Amino acid sequence: MIFALFIHKLVRSEENMSFEISKVHSLLVEGMNGRALRQELIASNIANIDTPNYKARDIDFESALIQKSKDIFEENGSKKLKMAKTSSSHLSGYSDIGDEKATIYLRDGQMQRNDGNTVDLDVETTELSKNAIMYDALTAALKKDGMIFKSVLDASAKV
Repeated sequence: MIFALFIHKLVRSEENMSFEISKVHSLLVEGMNGRALRQELIASNIANIDTPNYKARDIDFESALIQKSKDIFEENGSKKLKMAKTSSSHLSGYSDIGDEKATIYLRDGQMQRNDGNTVDLDVETTELSKNAIMYDALTAALKKDGMIFKSVLDASAKV
């Protein structure tokens, strides 16, 4: 079961082809990576609560994740013609991925203390709790996705 949870791509060496478990799997992994990065930023904010002139930071990866999901499920509605690739030795081509990157920003709307620090422990612990809940939800969804894959493998072994 653990093997099915952490596998991102399976590679069949005899044909040199790779396939994904599901389209949702890669989206869940990207979401967990974003949540882990947000966890680090919030922990950094809490660690610098007494640092003069430190500004609280946060990350906006949700918009990048929405764009990634549109790309995965091909819902972007673009009329862009994809490059044909008939051999594995062909180059994939250049693509501008500037809109898909998460942006780190300084958090606005918080009171600045006399030393210039904008970290509020109540806000940071609340954001930390919300982030942990979302990470746990993504982990549960990833486990369920792995269980679906495992049940397909178990059912095919019985045939």
